[in-house]
Amino acid sequence: MSKPTNPAELLDSYLQAVRFWMPKTQGQEDLLAELGEDLRSQFEAKEVEVGRPLQIAEASDILKGCGVPMVVASRLGPKKSLIGPALYPTYIFVLKMVLLWIMLPVFTFIVGPVNVANSNGNWGTALAATIGDLWSGLFIAAGIITLVFAILERSTAHAEIACKFDPLSLPPVQKTERKTSPAKSMCELIFAIFGLVWLLLLPQYPVLILGPASAFLKAGSIVHTIYVPLALLAVVAILRPAITLVRMEWAWFPPLAELVQASLSLILLNFVINAAIQAPSGDWHPFIVLASGASAQYVKLAAIVNVSILISLYCAWIGVGIALLVNTWRVLRYLHHRFLGPRHPESLPAH
Repeated sequence: MSKPTNPAELLDSYLQAVRFWMPKTQGQEDLLAELGEDLRSQFEAKEVEVGRPLQIAEASDILKGCGVPMVVASRLGPKKSLIGPALYPTYIFVLKMVLLWIMLPVFTFIVGPVNVANSNGNWGTALAATIGDLWSGLFIAAGIITLVFAILERSTAHAEIACKFDPLSLPPVQKTERKTSPAKSMCELIFAIFGLVWLLLLPQYPVLILGPASAFLKAGSIVHTIYVPLALLAVVAILRPAITLVRMEWAWFPPLAELVQASLSLILLNFVINAAIQAPSGDWHPFIVLASGASAQYVKLAAIVNVSILISLYCAWIGVGIALLVNTWRVLRYLHHRFLGPRHPESLPAH
């Protein structure tokens, strides 16, 4: 697709980029209209100054002086909280990712069974200890995440971005609905990189997943078998948001890439579940086994952890299966609009 060729198109592209980063509010379009009028006034003033129609390079300089679209969007939004409107959606996503998708499963399937095994049959004490540890962990994690985003909000990162911002590199105006959020893709990319690094560190530092239980538990045979495919899947998880960020105009790519990733994930889950079910019933420890020199009293704990992991895999299979159906529908809808729809088909809605 061609880039803007005149100041008017460049201004429309700039306003489109600002809209991408603005939170959806009732007054969003009014704020964008005011910004557009102000910039058009600056264009007209520059034309009067030079005595001729404005060139696109001069318009680019004016827009560059206005600021990076992400920063401008944060200035237009209401300043009523510790985290500004530009970072707030990413902040909420990170908060949910860490608290609900990482810490809660770890405490449910790892820390909880460890506390049960160490409680000598006192389930009430184990439950209370697990809830107490979970509450403390959630509170500390939420505080750290909030502090990091508050620092980012007040850091000089915006200025560094502004130095590299070139309005002429903006994509052309899309006469479509909003595509995948850049903030969402950026957050997915950061966490995908973090996940791959975490995965690569696991063989040397099993405490990252087992916690204190790593002293008497270790990975089973299935875990070693799927480690390389899992790492490759983590690489796919990095490439998907990275390409989405670079090629925001590719409306077809996000649903297709998510469909491919969901398909690969479902294949891997099927393999793991089938391998676990077919493991010898007499010594059923497919995921977690006792470490060398560990006491036999932890056999029951290992069994609890293995069953918990299997249950979580079934839940993940259901979730990935639903995602596969949703993304299949999105791809089919895009194809329908692209080849069978009206002359100017709508793009896929944001996911």
